[in-house]
Amino acid sequence: MSTTTTAPEVAVSAAASGQARPRVLSGIQPTADSFHFGNYLGALRQWVDLQEDYQPFFFIADQHAITVEQDPRLLRSRCLRAAAQLIAMGVDPRRSAIFIQSQVPAHAQLGWVLQCLTGFGEARRMTQFKDKSAKGGEGASSVGLFTYPILQAADILLYRPHFVPVGEDQRQHLELTRDLAQRFNRRYKKTFRLPEPYILKATAKILDLQDPTSKMSKSASSPGGIVEMLDEPTVSAKKIRSAVTDSDTVVRYDAEGKPGISNLLTIHSSLTGRSIDDIVAEYDGRGYGEFKKDLAEVVVDFVTPFRDRTLALLEDEQALADILADGTEQARAVADRTLADVYERVGFVAPRTR
Repeated sequence: MSTTTTAPEVAVSAAASGQARPRVLSGIQPTADSFHFGNYLGALRQWVDLQEDYQPFFFIADQHAITVEQDPRLLRSRCLRAAAQLIAMGVDPRRSAIFIQSQVPAHAQLGWVLQCLTGFGEARRMTQFKDKSAKGGEGASSVGLFTYPILQAADILLYRPHFVPVGEDQRQHLELTRDLAQRFNRRYKKTFRLPEPYILKATAKILDLQDPTSKMSKSASSPGGIVEMLDEPTVSAKKIRSAVTDSDTVVRYDAEGKPGISNLLTIHSSLTGRSIDDIVAEYDGRGYGEFKKDLAEVVVDFVTPFRDRTLALLEDEQALADILADGTEQARAVADRTLADVYERVGFVAPRTR
């Protein structure tokens, strides 16, 4: 999985030679009504920067979402809310294809071909299935959850991207993707590019406001521990002011000894772009109360325009539908070409028109 050429170097090289921008692909599941600070500050906001040098394909992974039970009405609503939030945070439909996974049938179609190349034991070793099935037991888990990483491989390979932004929890899935691409290329004919991991810049790890030893998470955090970006700004401000700290009122960064205030300093730095050292120096001798009050104002100033833009997009249903239709058209143009190559090489009979 290592490469001697970094993603930025490839992008600069392509731009200098007049070639098409290298492709990147990433997706997010529509399993919540709102993005939260954990996923936004930790990863999603970096999607915006990718538009500068790459050709991005960003999708709402609704097919992955139904590997566990979903309310159909909520799922539809959350797909649209996720798309609106991507645009509100700065993903530009003129530079990026934004689409819903299920609206590009080639994802599921290639997924089946790749399932037929994947060994049962190979799929069983995927740690995410082990983790997600641990709660209810393997017998209660769906086959879709078991084959989730293979559909994810299809998501990626369809677009023949140069790079895939990944966190540590997704590295194993990207390794499987590369293995399946190599297996297909050897068995049939070279068809797939082997995607490389795109190493994101150092990202902020945002912790639970009420339990700052745990990651901020929609599934694990209490309502008071998570900052939802579509909450009323006053609600978010109150959560910041009520965040757990410690008995020592000195504002300083110490992730081990003072996880609560350190988490709040990370949030402040992430939202303002200021260094933590600079912020600590500003609050020398001023205490937690003043710091949390000021941070609450920073949070309000940040989430208010994001929330307003998102809600305005959701109000204009036709405009949002048009953006998704354009993104779907771009995605299908690439995905269908890849699938046609795969079907021809596997030996499927091509459909004929009368």
